[in-house]
Amino acid sequence: MLSVYAFGKLKEPHYKAAAGEYVKRLGAFGGVNIRELEPAFLPQNPSEKQIQAALEKEGKALLSATAKETRICALCVDGVPISTEDFAAKLARMPAIAFVIGSSHGLAQNVKDAAVWRLSLSPMTLPHELARVVLLEQIYRAKMINAGRQYHK
Repeated sequence: MLSVYAFGKLKEPHYKAAAGEYVKRLGAFGGVNIRELEPAFLPQNPSEKQIQAALEKEGKALLSATAKETRICALCVDGVPISTEDFAAKLARMPAIAFVIGSSHGLAQNVKDAAVWRLSLSPMTLPHELARVVLLEQIYRAKMINAGRQYHK
């Protein structure tokens, strides 16, 4: 089973609608489990120490929410970007994986260390809500490729 763990909820209606559409489409391939986790509280203009403490708290919550045997794919800026075709091939080899989208300050190092795969969706910075939609679309596209079905390019 594929899972997406994300810190925070989708708030904007257009992101909710787009993500919902891909979740619905993925139902034909066994579905995807979306798990929204609560981001740690940070004050306005937090210090680096406060950010690191929040990331550690989030990392512990995330790792305790995933089963020990769960393979983790960390979506992070230091991840490796890959083509859609390579993404599809990798998903075919790892049918059970949890994709993790961090909070606004990223992911804790312990989460990255626990990951079997670090993925970058783009060298550009994406809002977390948009990153979730892009990830879901790419998972759907990969499933279509692996099923030998046509999908708009």
